Amino acid sequence: MLLTPQSSVPVPADMKLTELSIGTCARVVAVASTDAATPELGRRLAELGFLPGEAVRIVAKGLMARAPIAVRIGTGTFALRLFEAACIRVCPEQPQRA
Repeated sequence: MLLTPQSSVPVPADMKLTELSIGTCARVVAVASTDAATPELGRRLAELGFLPGEAVRIVAKGLMARAPIAVRIGTGTFALRLFEAACIRVCPEQPQRA
């Protein structure tokens, strides 16, 4: 956990995209295939725009535990299977205070 300079609220350093709540904004930290059988998965996700520093947000999650999730990155929305989303590490962003 990290503490932000503006507040003493702990923020997770990074987490899997699958652990992100619906509507929470985050930044991509890294993309790497966790399975040696699918080394091209990281490259394919990068081609879709999942690159370090890009803003990402979960739009919807399926009702069943193994259902895909809808992810918004840039101007595109993609449905990712859970094993694909688990390859993406993100860092949640703090909400802007007015």
